[in-house]
Amino acid sequence: MSTSVNKGPISQFMEKHYLHFNAAAMVDAAKGYETHLTEGGKMLISLAGAMSTAELGKSLAEMIRQGKVDIISCTGANLEEDVMNLVAHSHYKRVPNYRDLTPQDEWDLLENGFNRVTDTCIPEEEAFRRLQKHIYELWKDADTKGERYLPHEYMYKMLNSGVLKQYYEIDPANSWMIAAAEKNLPIICPGWEDSTMGNIFASYVIKGELKATTMKSGIEYMVWLTEWYRNNSAGKGVGFFQIGGGIAGDFPICVVPMMYQDLEWHDVPFWAYFCQISDSTTSYGSYSGAVPNEKITWGKLDKTTPKFIVESDATIVAPLIFGWILGW
Repeated sequence: MSTSVNKGPISQFMEKHYLHFNAAAMVDAAKGYETHLTEGGKMLISLAGAMSTAELGKSLAEMIRQGKVDIISCTGANLEEDVMNLVAHSHYKRVPNYRDLTPQDEWDLLENGFNRVTDTCIPEEEAFRRLQKHIYELWKDADTKGERYLPHEYMYKMLNSGVLKQYYEIDPANSWMIAAAEKNLPIICPGWEDSTMGNIFASYVIKGELKATTMKSGIEYMVWLTEWYRNNSAGKGVGFFQIGGGIAGDFPICVVPMMYQDLEWHDVPFWAYFCQISDSTTSYGSYSGAVPNEKITWGKLDKTTPKFIVESDATIVAPLIFGWILGW
């Protein structure tokens, strides 16, 4: 099918030039995603790594606004780092020669309040501390009232309150967390405890200022996801678009075999589409690098589920796939 009528220049370029190998797999995956939505399916996107620091929000936020994603699973780092970029973007430091840094160079960055992610340094004081006092107030208020919320729900409360607007340093249209908060998009954030905000929360628990139970747990995320999946997997079903590996993908994909095998609910549909952008090596026994067919043996995918794997850099591939779906 020609894309010239309903697709923009980026999509047209992809269809003309990306004809082989990982480039072709990327286009096939994008078309499969588009078909899944066109036929009435829903889509989960999982975010691992440092995709928020890579400013994926510039394309993901529009995907959210246009209803091209129905639920997100992400690490605690991706949950907070989109907001950090929102409020402290001008203080970030880029280090193009990061491969040449000595241990002393790295120490100097730390001493100057920079935490490095590849070529990008997050400014600790402006990013973390600018959020800390506001999120703490929400945690403490809930703690005092005996209320409990999930990690992303506190973040939504903070964003929707408008208290951070005084700090905005990018166009809020480029923040996927703002787009998600405005739509109250379902989010799963497994392993939130290992994020910076998770560490900060733990420090308040250790100091006796907050109760650990004020933050709902990963088990409660899984229980909630079970209900969400049951309510949304009819018809075409729910697809799974995985960026990277790790807990952001491993946690939510397990909800299907858990319901089928452990709860013995044998009417649970498999995931209806699967794509992973991966740089992991299959032969090392890596779950993150497992080819999609391996997931059939775990009761996650059906033998007929459309399956794609793009072995490439997610910071290149994900915006292009999103661009295709958005018609760019």
